[in-house]
Amino acid sequence: MSSTAPATRDDQARPAGVPAPAGTAPDRAGCASEVDPEVVAPDDESLARMAKALGHPARVTILRLLAARETCITGDVVAELPLAQSTVSEHLRILREAGLVQATPDGTRTAYCVSPTGLALLKRGIAEL
Repeated sequence: MSSTAPATRDDQARPAGVPAPAGTAPDRAGCASEVDPEVVAPDDESLARMAKALGHPARVTILRLLAARETCITGDVVAELPLAQSTVSEHLRILREAGLVQATPDGTRTAYCVSPTGLALLKRGIAEL
């Protein structure tokens, strides 16, 4: 199994919100519409945290924007939304803590992308409701 594959039972040790090891590029296959049968559903608390993170329309929009791009700097996201930079940063923090977004330092800025692992876990959790 490659290090960029969606979460499997072995990957469950990484807590929600903890990005993949440095140098690991997001795997676009992790965003496929079907849930990988090897992905283990998150526990109820983790699923609720992810659902709560998606409970604001701006965060859904941000997640869609990040899914459409390979990576974004906060300023790129701010340019797409009618929100202040501080508000976008807060929404990104919530998405990151829920494990749906990964952040990578890029000089003095931070690059964000959708977490394929987090998205796969969310899909599995919802599929098993």
